[in-house]
Amino acid sequence: MPTRFSNTRKHRGHVSAGHGRVGKHRKHPGGRGLAGGQHHHRTNFDKYHPGYFGKVGMRHFHYTRNMHWRPIINVDKLWTLVPAAEKEGLTDTSEIVPVIDILRHGYGKILGNGVLPPLPFIVKARYVSAKAERKIKEAGGVVKLVA
Repeated sequence: MPTRFSNTRKHRGHVSAGHGRVGKHRKHPGGRGLAGGQHHHRTNFDKYHPGYFGKVGMRHFHYTRNMHWRPIINVDKLWTLVPAAEKEGLTDTSEIVPVIDILRHGYGKILGNGVLPPLPFIVKARYVSAKAERKIKEAGGVVKLVA
């Protein structure tokens, strides 16, 4: 910013330069920045910034994302992974049943939201919730866990 636009230009000739008559404008009387948060500025921090100090939760010093890769799919979406050619002519007494490998479709875990048609099928998955496993077995399916 050019000097001519600075507010100090407007204060030329005025003794206190906008900082009051009595108290004097000293450099950093309360400390610089966020100083004094646990001491003389504590009421401000407690009142307007609750939870600013302290730790919460667990730190992952070496968070390996591969170990936590687990995209989910619900049981009501399982049949969308079966090709249309395999669906037609399928009954509850069919000899040949479709195998749904969710890992091949980019999913890691099956959750139990929704309903399944009562048809036989085999599901391959790394992880399956208890609710999802119960619903798959009630519909006539089989769960096979893979590594």
